[in-house]
Amino acid sequence: MKKSDRMVITASSLGTVFEWYDFYLYGSLAVFFSGLFFPKGNDTAAFLASLATFGAGFAVRPFGALFFGRVGDLVGRKYTFLITIIVMGLSTAFVGLLPTYEDIGILAPILLTTLRLAQGLALGGEYGGAATYVAEHSEKNNRGYYTSWIQTTATLGFLLSLSVILTCRLSLGESEFKSWGWRIPFLISVILLIISVYIRLKLNESPLFLKMKSIGKLSKSPLRDSFTKIPNLKLVLLALFGATAGQGVIWYTGQFYALFFLQNTLKIDFQYAYIIIGISLIIATPFFIFFGRLSDRIGRKKVMLSACIIAALTYIPIFKGITMFGNPALDLAIQNAPIVIQTKNCQKECKDLKEYLAKKGYNYDTQTISDDVLKTKIGMTEIRNFAPQTFDNALKQAGYPEKANPADINYPMIILLLTILVLFVAMIYGPIAAFLVELFPTQIRYTSMSLPYHIGNGWFGGFLPLIAASVVVQTGNIYAGLYYPIAVALMSFVVGTLFLKETKDNILDRH
Repeated sequence: MKKSDRMVITASSLGTVFEWYDFYLYGSLAVFFSGLFFPKGNDTAAFLASLATFGAGFAVRPFGALFFGRVGDLVGRKYTFLITIIVMGLSTAFVGLLPTYEDIGILAPILLTTLRLAQGLALGGEYGGAATYVAEHSEKNNRGYYTSWIQTTATLGFLLSLSVILTCRLSLGESEFKSWGWRIPFLISVILLIISVYIRLKLNESPLFLKMKSIGKLSKSPLRDSFTKIPNLKLVLLALFGATAGQGVIWYTGQFYALFFLQNTLKIDFQYAYIIIGISLIIATPFFIFFGRLSDRIGRKKVMLSACIIAALTYIPIFKGITMFGNPALDLAIQNAPIVIQTKNCQKECKDLKEYLAKKGYNYDTQTISDDVLKTKIGMTEIRNFAPQTFDNALKQAGYPEKANPADINYPMIILLLTILVLFVAMIYGPIAAFLVELFPTQIRYTSMSLPYHIGNGWFGGFLPLIAASVVVQTGNIYAGLYYPIAVALMSFVVGTLFLKETKDNILDRH
């Protein structure tokens, strides 16, 4: 790798790490935000609202992709993703200054959502610019390798956010962190923003963009050329349903949903959950480079679609293994004393019971009976009606733990399973930047690749925690949330296998 290439990759990657750090802070602190920025009284509803606000940032990413993609194809790659990182950094820092619901009432979640929308718009323009910029500096036989460094940034940004949060929580203590210390990771973004802007100011414009500009081949209307011309629109749709949708759900299942599962379902203390996830990320991150380089040799399609089918087939066994090794007491209780709710119509008392069990992360089934009385079986014990204290005692006697016992966690096995989840991410995410860049012509590349990427990640992937958590609450099955990423991954495998063509030998300098 030449010195100039290293500079391009380092500058693009470092800036993107910081941007992902900003974006992931909210996801990592979603549990806290449900109590800080939303009305009290219904913890489950507040938590789901917090996840919905997290998802709002993803919802607008395609619009950011359209806006900044158009600017990037008209004005240039460098200045566009310089703007995106400034917007991202300032939005994140302002979250650290927000008053809470207790201070200003309903205005608090409105302001928080507004800043999340600004973050999402900025991130919508960031990735396409960085990936395009690096790829357009790469040679044909190393595009997967070079762009795979960009692909590590999301995981590294996630790891950085977890590290900063963990440090703050351990050094300040839980009470101080909940009171004001949660603001520190957001305010640190100001420092990261200054570093990122300084680095990116040193970059030169993409040589392929400059060439297109010099010969007068730039698109005058990137949006129209990208989405109203049938051949290119077909490529956009195939990229979405055959690649980026599957990549989005695999990514968020392997990182965010895994963290939510450890903390909210298995009730593993945050410090252990962060460390376990962090170690798995450290182990698996080099494989983004490995799979990117592998795609230069055998093709992008084979590597990416292999991740889709393997993930779809193994998610439920892996998460059951995570339960068994992460909270063995809970796993044993589910097997020996299954919870069954029996009722004719699930009215308020029944719904309160379901919310009570969902909050505890306990698996349960629901059966319809002719009797109007609410009955619950916990193993061989039958309880009529719902009284929290009665259920607390019955669940305790049946072996259901309030939280995971750190001494019972099988750390090597749970880290192994989580590392496998991140390897699935590396398999599909490592080559996908090169794949998307190679799929589209130079003059509309920024716009065309950004939209399917951010719909796949922002909509299919970004709403995964909310969708999965909602399915679990509705069904009572702690593994039912996985049906969604499994279905999307299978869709991408089928569409990609039937309709996607290999791109690794495509010429980038085309119009």
